Amino acid sequence: MPREVSKTTLDNGIRILTRRMPSVRSVAMGVWVDVGSRDESVEENGLSHFIEHMIFKGTDRRSAYQIAKEFDTIGGQTNAFTSLETTCYHAKVMDRRLAGMVDILSDIFLHSVFDPTEMERERPVILQEIGMVEDSPDEFVHILSGSNFWGDHPLGRSILGSRENILRFDTQHIKAFFQRFYQPERIVISAAGNLDPSRFVDLVAPYFETVQRRQPLPKRTPPDSRSRIQRFQRVLEQVHICLSIEALPVTDERRYALSLMNTVLGGNMSSRLFQEIRERRGLAYSVYSFVSAYEDAGMMGVYAGVDGKSVRDTVAAIRTELLRLREQPVTPEELFNAKEYTKGSLLLASESNENQMVRMAQNEMHFGRFIPMQEVLDGVDRVEAEDLLQLARSLFRGERAALTVLGPDVPEEALQNAISF
Repeated sequence: MPREVSKTTLDNGIRILTRRMPSVRSVAMGVWVDVGSRDESVEENGLSHFIEHMIFKGTDRRSAYQIAKEFDTIGGQTNAFTSLETTCYHAKVMDRRLAGMVDILSDIFLHSVFDPTEMERERPVILQEIGMVEDSPDEFVHILSGSNFWGDHPLGRSILGSRENILRFDTQHIKAFFQRFYQPERIVISAAGNLDPSRFVDLVAPYFETVQRRQPLPKRTPPDSRSRIQRFQRVLEQVHICLSIEALPVTDERRYALSLMNTVLGGNMSSRLFQEIRERRGLAYSVYSFVSAYEDAGMMGVYAGVDGKSVRDTVAAIRTELLRLREQPVTPEELFNAKEYTKGSLLLASESNENQMVRMAQNEMHFGRFIPMQEVLDGVDRVEAEDLLQLARSLFRGERAALTVLGPDVPEEALQNAISF
């Protein structure tokens, strides 16, 4: 492991990762839990995200107001997020305020009381968050697409949960889920910035070494994708299209080829989809491709927001570009440009201690080790055009693709052959 990255494992299994970056004056810290909405049952859907909100609502030592005030007093920035597979509570402060940040983050993570009164105050906030997403069709179509593609598997459910569940949850639901899943072997603490690794461990360890091991959790169940076209009618100015194709798990050795293929297809402004659909034909303002990778599965998607009259042409253009990737090698210039774009993005991101904090934690949870940047860059450089061609041929198959359409009614014939690969 490179000298700039240190790893300490407490006796209970909690891992502490640090990276010293003396060129900055701040420290970014995250307390990560390898648990997300895919670990929930139907009845529990939304609990991971609800816990994320409630963590900041009071501990044995601090009220919700005191938590906010103390972070402000030390000039800190703090937030949290929940994904399908992880939850993270993070903060960033000037280096001289490190001890204060550690104390507050540790307190809210380990000693939140999940007060019923605070829960009643937060419930309508989460309901508003659900409504906000549903009012944003370019976001909402991705939730519908996940459900369409993954079916009844937890990967197909909204991270926010259903309104029915949010209205039903009480503090006992939250405490039971927290105690069951927030186990030491699922916790990773990462910090990057102007810090001394030994001092950081000395600050953190007394708080977290008290967390006790519990009964091991069962392994996650791999999903199966579905192939179908699903239309959701809504009175909107645009039709929002999301095409989903089964892709690769996050640790698959072909991940570098997939990343480059995504860049060529629709990952930037010079990509094939952007140039063809927006620049040459003016069919859409927003069009892009993306990759969502998980522990044991993955999805590659294409999104476009278009006028109702342009749906047929847009869907046909997307299909044409997918088939072209499957039938013809990308040009040397395209591959070179995709590599340079990818490496440039990685290196620019590495200058941020917040991104380094995230990268360390994700590397640890997915690979069990820190992956040096040079190893990633070398992996990108090794990819050849033939690798992209073979990957496209293995992934772009009709029985592993689904199309989701949100907006005004679209004639069925406009979507004909959309997922026929």
